[in-house]
Amino acid sequence: MADSSSKKLLLINGIVLVHNAEDHVIATKKDILIEDGKIAKLGTDLEANDRLEVIDCTDKLISPGFVDTHHHGWQTQLKGRHANQSLLEYMVTGNMQSVQFSPEDVYYGQLAGMLEGIAAGTTTVVDHAHVTCSPDHVKLAIAAAASSGIRSVFCYTPIMRVKQFNPLTYHPNPFEDWVMQTFDELADKGPFGEARVKLGFAFDLFFLPPEMIKSLFSRVKGKGVKTITCHGSVSLGNVVKSLKDLDLLDESIIISHGGVIRSADAELIKASGAHLSSTPSSELQMAMGRPYCFDASFIDGGVTGDATGLQDYASLGVDCHTITGGSILTEARIGLQNARNTFGEYYMKQGKAPRTVPDNLSVEAAFNLATIKGAEAANMSNEVGRIAEGFRADLVIFDALSPAMVAAAQHDPVASIILHSTPADIDTVIVDGIVRKRSGKLLTVSIDKEARQVTSENALDWATVARKVVSSRAKMQKEMDKIDFVEASNALHKLFHVDESRIVDV
Repeated sequence: MADSSSKKLLLINGIVLVHNAEDHVIATKKDILIEDGKIAKLGTDLEANDRLEVIDCTDKLISPGFVDTHHHGWQTQLKGRHANQSLLEYMVTGNMQSVQFSPEDVYYGQLAGMLEGIAAGTTTVVDHAHVTCSPDHVKLAIAAAASSGIRSVFCYTPIMRVKQFNPLTYHPNPFEDWVMQTFDELADKGPFGEARVKLGFAFDLFFLPPEMIKSLFSRVKGKGVKTITCHGSVSLGNVVKSLKDLDLLDESIIISHGGVIRSADAELIKASGAHLSSTPSSELQMAMGRPYCFDASFIDGGVTGDATGLQDYASLGVDCHTITGGSILTEARIGLQNARNTFGEYYMKQGKAPRTVPDNLSVEAAFNLATIKGAEAANMSNEVGRIAEGFRADLVIFDALSPAMVAAAQHDPVASIILHSTPADIDTVIVDGIVRKRSGKLLTVSIDKEARQVTSENALDWATVARKVVSSRAKMQKEMDKIDFVEASNALHKLFHVDESRIVDV
């Protein structure tokens, strides 16, 4: 069973990665006392007693839990099919395949996606949940997030729902009565999962009338929503300008990807206090432009006059774990290396070589994007993202003697995490003071009561979840095999007024 009763823990003898007042990471040997889901005390030689579970962290690194600010958690059953696809292809074979998911499929896909994140050290996720196919789909997705043990901002997402393929048709009204009625019901009922899962909102339907959009955002904020996320992909136009023109660009907004952000757009983001979530793996794989999370990627202003200066307003997301996997540390590493390459090329083309690596391309900068900057973007900077007394006990414990991390962990703990670690090097993950991964293995999860309609079990281990996902995937694949994806893709291009002359056959 999961350690749901472990409300008091004492971590001893570990090397703790603590942020100082200037947000530099200081590695210090400390003990951590955890009570009621919070870090009650940081110190040395803290006294154990019979009321505490003691975890010996000798030869371990203790990091803040990682924050994922853009993820589509439900998509697990679609993993593997986008390896050699473009963004346009993904829209049909991935995004639009929500129509194949029953509420039960969503439950197991979401649960598996969140557990993959926990296994990789993610303790908080901003979930752009564009699977609002029915009230039950949404309720079971929330129940899955609650069951997993993760901390989540579940961003409720009105969508254009596919009615059928071949010919591709949509339900005509994305705001049928149940859509916002369900949102209101959830907002009044939440938070969920012992308050770990809070309701957010996601929106991409900027073709709707301006007054309707403004009224919708007012309704959402009136229900206490603090986080609203929007895709910033190229195909959606200038989302920054759309939000600004609607007077909706503020500190509640997280724009994912960015698309092509000009310097003027960057200034709007900074002036409003909004944030950007970069997802380097998917952005690079699917040609969505350079990740905006490192300023040094744009030292030359970009080939098209792209933005600079967004690193302080940036964070990291996984996007689709169907494309490249669910590890935020992978995103930090790929984003950092891509930015270093772009920075180096700028000088190489001049016949020069930089003497040093700038601070904003350091491993510490990447680590901060995955921790404190993610917390800022999710409006949780006073709760998560750092190890400090009074903060939530969301912690990741690395094995400093693993084959990947040995020597690196002893020389530079942050470098060992960003450049050397994998999820296999994570020994223990704690969320809200509860152990969710121990000795490298995910623990059995307790099932949220809202999910009892799809499983009669009170608890599920990972092997059972995996088998459910495999069975679900096989069932859906039979339906996907009937789709003429060429026809569906052409229909999608017409719907979004894609200029076919700009699409290159390769």
